[in-house]
Amino acid sequence: MLQPRIRPICIQCHHLLSSARNYATAAESQVRASTSIAETTSFTPSSAPMRRDSGALQMKTYKPRTPGVRHLRRPINDHLWKGGPHKPLTFPKIGHGKGGRNNSGRITVRHHGGGARRRIRTVDFERKEPGKHLVERIEYDPNRSAHLALLEHVKTRERSYIIAAEGMRAGDAVESYRSGIPKELIKSMGGVVEPGMLAAKTAFRGNCLPMHMVPLGTQVFCVGSNPSKGAVFCRSAGTYATIMAKEEKGGKVLSVTVRMQSGEVRKVAKDACATVGVASNPHWQFRQLGKAGRSRWLNIRPTVRGLAMNASDHAHGGGRGKSKGNVHPVSIWGTPAKGGYKTRKKRNINKFVVQPRIRNQGKRRAKK
Repeated sequence: MLQPRIRPICIQCHHLLSSARNYATAAESQVRASTSIAETTSFTPSSAPMRRDSGALQMKTYKPRTPGVRHLRRPINDHLWKGGPHKPLTFPKIGHGKGGRNNSGRITVRHHGGGARRRIRTVDFERKEPGKHLVERIEYDPNRSAHLALLEHVKTRERSYIIAAEGMRAGDAVESYRSGIPKELIKSMGGVVEPGMLAAKTAFRGNCLPMHMVPLGTQVFCVGSNPSKGAVFCRSAGTYATIMAKEEKGGKVLSVTVRMQSGEVRKVAKDACATVGVASNPHWQFRQLGKAGRSRWLNIRPTVRGLAMNASDHAHGGGRGKSKGNVHPVSIWGTPAKGGYKTRKKRNINKFVVQPRIRNQGKRRAKK
């Protein structure tokens, strides 16, 4: 059995681990008592860790009893549910889709195949069900990088999966306001909907709000673009968007401008959904699999360089020695691979993008 050990990266955080043994598991997570939304008074958004500020970052390492675990690094997530998923909200992933095939059996996504058996979790990205929900547990999902939270409606006892926010634990209470503001909440504000007071009572971690109700400067994830659909942006681990501005006319909000982590600034509908907080599992980007076999367990097949192929299989293949034939870098289908090759027509611009993200154009990005 693998014995994890916690190794601090910097000397400053060594005192935090003075009570832990060298190769013991992480400290037991403390179970929080259930808290209601009314008891919470403020929200401090957490940010995803940056690689330059990773001095206090802690990863779970293992005693190198085999070569495959010597370089194995995993995030510390002792609060996750140790059992299986909620079966009524899952279905098995079977058929050609697991191997990257379409309905006619042709490979449309390369480097997929094999891997452990898994079940697809049905995630509620719309969150239109009003009322108070309690977080029953936080679960690992093999189909995505972020964690899932199993919710239970207080009145109907119906369960659903959502993308968990960073810091969310079992017993927390969350609510969705996409269907409107409850009458009890309006009554508690004296019958007048004041934006500042409304934000103080609704903008808590894990709550789903329409974009026009989210205060400026708030970090949100699971962001939607259309009021009739669910979340499409910022659904991976540690991702978030920042509310930058609201376009108003006659006292009514027309659209909301958000800034993505990539630097792209775009407009979304005022009634599109957004969950307050940062997507869970932000340390996922620092993981190390340790061996090639773990990639195969994750349904990832090897990637062969075009230079190592035959001339009939790739434009870079063939020749004697390491030579790609004095041709510009292209993909296996002949599309230019560098230099920012664009396929979008100039007359078909994306009207929702206010400021596009910075692209490398085939060159190394200059250090700031």
